[in-house]
Amino acid sequence: MSEITSTIAGTNTRQIHIRRARLTCTDGENATGTWLVDRDVIRIGARPDSDVVLTDSTVSRTHAEIVRGREGTILRDLGSTNGTFVGPVRVREVYLSPGTHFKVGKTELVFHPHDEVIEVAPSTSHQFEGMVGAGLAMREVFGVLERIAPTDLTVLVTGETGTGKELVSRALHNRSRRASRPLIVFDCGAAPEGLVEAELFGHERGAFTGAISSREGLFEAAGGGTLFIDEVGDLPLELQPKLLRALEQREVRRIGSSKSRAVDVRVIAATNRNLADEVAAGRFREDLYYRIAVVELRLPPLRERRDDLGILVDHLLKRAEAYARSRGVRGLDADVDALFRAYHWPGNVRELNNVIERALPFCDGPQITLRALPESLRKSRGTAPVSPASGSPAPQGALPAQVSNQMPLKDAKDQIIEAFEKQYLEDLIELHDGNVSKAARVAGMDRKSITRLLKKHQIRYREV
Repeated sequence: MSEITSTIAGTNTRQIHIRRARLTCTDGENATGTWLVDRDVIRIGARPDSDVVLTDSTVSRTHAEIVRGREGTILRDLGSTNGTFVGPVRVREVYLSPGTHFKVGKTELVFHPHDEVIEVAPSTSHQFEGMVGAGLAMREVFGVLERIAPTDLTVLVTGETGTGKELVSRALHNRSRRASRPLIVFDCGAAPEGLVEAELFGHERGAFTGAISSREGLFEAAGGGTLFIDEVGDLPLELQPKLLRALEQREVRRIGSSKSRAVDVRVIAATNRNLADEVAAGRFREDLYYRIAVVELRLPPLRERRDDLGILVDHLLKRAEAYARSRGVRGLDADVDALFRAYHWPGNVRELNNVIERALPFCDGPQITLRALPESLRKSRGTAPVSPASGSPAPQGALPAQVSNQMPLKDAKDQIIEAFEKQYLEDLIELHDGNVSKAARVAGMDRKSITRLLKKHQIRYREV
């Protein structure tokens, strides 16, 4: 059921609004039976995988469903043999009010909303699965994760690149009842647009050129487990209704098939876009946004949690423990610590991890020193860094060392632009972990143009 998280003004407590429904059997073979369901679509029938399973022989396998939406709650008959009734009237679709009695076959049920508001205080723990953080920002995140991990609620994780959105999906999966089942990861931003539908929903043999055999999609592959859809904001608009149907109906239809397949999957989605803005611009469906943002959880960027730098560095060094121990590296020297706390970290924790891993082979003592850091990071001392997100430099102080005010204006300008271009691309490609497709989207360039510039400046990248 739909859930919204928010921060109460003047406190460190978040509220989680969980929309549930209670169905009670008042007459029939299942009399006195009660079901408390936290789904937006509640299936009623004789099938064992229904949300409300009834043993009455007059109840069809998939008899009816209750759908809770923004406009109200609808009871819908699913083509049952013996019908769905409100009072003496057989209905195909009708709005339900709290306390409404209705019959499916000869079984009478009563519907009651059973919403709940839970206050979530910051966690007392400084870690959650593979994530660490002692500051308030991350302990608030851990507090929410502790409450929602055991549920099947759909979660939308937002935040900048490198903040740990995939880590959150793995943590939620590992702490859920689905932990023994698969966790499948799909990146909408990295997949070729023409293959997204086949990847998610599967295809039948001969459905399109090259489909030489039938293949299950990732929804089916994740059966009983969790499907993590990364960069969901990049999902093509024409495929969004199909994802909405999969979330609402818990069934998928392969390309080239007329048969729907039931799926039991918890969906966790992530994006670094503002989906409310995407909805307003017409690039993302509003109904899909509300369906995936049952719980919307924002991960803070590293610049908003600088107090966590110490615990993060210790954690990342321990993660690289074997190599760090062989070099005798235990921490940062004072200059590096000061640099890390002043740096803007456009790539967030991922960039911090990359910097530490790259520095370890160049350490000659127990601490990471400035000499071990990448040149681009050392150059950031005393200057405001280039921000790939905004695409604009913020220079402070003198001209770059290679530029003299004795040079002709055109030559000086060309050299400054060249230096900026190289620095911008280095930061951009590192921010996106070498992924050219993602870097091109952020830069507002086509893939061929950014690839040409990367080759020009001899910057390494991944072919994705």
